[in-house]
Amino acid sequence: MGKKSDTPALTNYFLKPGYIFLPSKSVSISTVLGSSVSVCVYDQRRKVGGMNHFKLPYIRDKRRATPIYGNVATLALIQMMLEDGSKLKHLEAQIFGGAHNYKLCFQNIGLENTKIARRILVRKGVPIVSEDVGGMKGRKVVFSTSCNEIVVLRVERLRKSDWYPYEEDR
Repeated sequence: MGKKSDTPALTNYFLKPGYIFLPSKSVSISTVLGSSVSVCVYDQRRKVGGMNHFKLPYIRDKRRATPIYGNVATLALIQMMLEDGSKLKHLEAQIFGGAHNYKLCFQNIGLENTKIARRILVRKGVPIVSEDVGGMKGRKVVFSTSCNEIVVLRVERLRKSDWYPYEEDR
């Protein structure tokens, strides 16, 4: 008989900017977005999903390519789903974030982030079934990877506790 662990099973994972998460079991993935964007991809047949969180739209230099960029993060999430056993025809996506506060920044990075996510999903043939993007408010997003349910809370301002909801650093 195996040794029983005192560590509780992970039920909620906080996704930081520049990361992608495709869990091996059902969890809730949460993140906080301002101008950054998250794409949630779900496999309707296998009932599994993953999420990315990127801050900038595009990078051309492959030597500097990381998931902080939308073109890298979105392509990588789709590829991870396919490598995990999903088929492209069973995938669907939802897009969140992309806010723009003109008082803080003239350039609308949120719009560019949203555009790159849409462009890649369309090019790959992954239908976008819903989105909550744009505007001036930040968002807290919680994605249940087992059933493709997503909760979006719009907030006036993001607090440090929104970004770091857990005592431990992952």
